[in-house]
Amino acid sequence: MKTFISGAVCVLFGCIIGSLMPTISYEYSKYLAIAIMAAFDSSIGALAAKTQNKYDYKIFFSGFIVNALIAILFTLMGENLDVDIYLAAIFVFVFRIFNNLSVIRRYAIEKFVEKRSIEKKK
Repeated sequence: MKTFISGAVCVLFGCIIGSLMPTISYEYSKYLAIAIMAAFDSSIGALAAKTQNKYDYKIFFSGFIVNALIAILFTLMGENLDVDIYLAAIFVFVFRIFNNLSVIRRYAIEKFVEKRSIEKKK
């Protein structure tokens, strides 16, 4: 519950800060999209790791930063080469997000079925 509350507070804080920030220009929109996908991928990956009891905050934070930096560097390199490499990075992030969501979904279904079978036995 403590993790959920701190996550909700951070999301609320981010929404408030985001609404107060100026609009991002079009030339930086690719970088922002990559950064958001990397952050979302890391967050969903952390939830999936938590469901498997493999969560480590060092891995989460290092992955959060390194994934974002590498994706942004690939986007910059692609822009210099006039190739849309950022689309490949977004594809990979979306693929990983869906894989992690399937892990979370399986965990939730298993817990639901387990809870239901315990209640039926009573």
